[in-house]
Amino acid sequence: MFLRHATVFRRRFAAPGSLAAALSGLVLLAGALGPDGVQAAEPNYPVTDAQRGTARQVAQAGVPLSELSPTAPDSYTVKRGDTLWDISSLFLRTPWRWPELWGMNLDAIRNPHLIYPGQMLVLVKNGGRAQLQVGRVIDASGTEKLSPRARETAMDRGPIGAINLTLIQPFLTDAVVLDSNELETAPRIVAGREGRVLLGRGDVAYVRGEMAPRRDWQVFRRAQPLTDPETGEVLGFEAAFVGTAEYLQPGEQRTLDDGKPEIIPATVSLKTLRQEAGVGDRLTAPQPRDDGRHVPHAPSSPLDAMVVSVYGEGLQAGQNQIIAINRGRSGGVEPGHVLAIWRAGSVVRDREDPERTSVRLPAERNGHLYVFRVFQRVSYGLILASETPVRRGDHITQP
Repeated sequence: MFLRHATVFRRRFAAPGSLAAALSGLVLLAGALGPDGVQAAEPNYPVTDAQRGTARQVAQAGVPLSELSPTAPDSYTVKRGDTLWDISSLFLRTPWRWPELWGMNLDAIRNPHLIYPGQMLVLVKNGGRAQLQVGRVIDASGTEKLSPRARETAMDRGPIGAINLTLIQPFLTDAVVLDSNELETAPRIVAGREGRVLLGRGDVAYVRGEMAPRRDWQVFRRAQPLTDPETGEVLGFEAAFVGTAEYLQPGEQRTLDDGKPEIIPATVSLKTLRQEAGVGDRLTAPQPRDDGRHVPHAPSSPLDAMVVSVYGEGLQAGQNQIIAINRGRSGGVEPGHVLAIWRAGSVVRDREDPERTSVRLPAERNGHLYVFRVFQRVSYGLILASETPVRRGDHITQP
């Protein structure tokens, strides 16, 4: 099988700069073959309409050389730990425009980023345009250029992610925004064994409320309202994830001989914890999970948002920290959006003006945000880069 695919591969890349290679080169090969030349499983990651349109344009045009980074290499071998954002930043001035450089074969593959450690990416320039292909360097005469290279032998042989998933993996469960404060009426911990108030892994907790006989439950701290920095409107209720619990025994309510009711709470065992559980924490059925493997892309239409909060009750955030913004699904935000962060201009006094008039300095671009989880009116994003601290009220736009 490998020899057969290798033959197809050589034919595809024998003509440098061919438009057929533009579509099928990078993505088709990366999606069809794993790192060992065998058929790879193809996860169903989302591809937006805007990306499809971009891919069709790439099939005809490619990327202008002016869009390339001045230090873009002619070739690059993917290493373990690389991300699509890292590699796109290496080749492009604006890494969120990666589909224009990489292309997608939409008829053959749904996932546009099955790129593996050990694969070589080759930058092909032709007629003032550039495209990125997977393969070995072949010169104009059709001769393959061979050079020593390392063989990837790491245990993790999966495709590289869009960003460093270890930075957001905990938040794919931890960060939950509810449209209403439904946790207020959810089953809650009323006591721990032997009167304990703070509970750890393996501890038994007693829960009051209606609990369906399902084995696994999630534990959240009481939800806090998220308010719009501009209007003060409540956008949703943020519930901090505490951990998971295993359902052991149902509760009941019975009537004593004197006619008074007696409540016996349900019993659960705490399994995994991000923080200590305690009396008052709420239990819910498991929330839908998202693996976070979304394709980085810019919004297809203008977007104007603001920073609502820094996750974890911080006052300011920097690179690799999580923030919430006041736009969600209803505002056209989707997972994978790359957005620009703007620092509001400070107010200064004009010292030469006899009236000492106040002057608002213009807003300045401060960094980039990668949206990884989207709710109805709120979204969470990872700060990819920032020059100065990001604060509540800072503006967010399309890049």
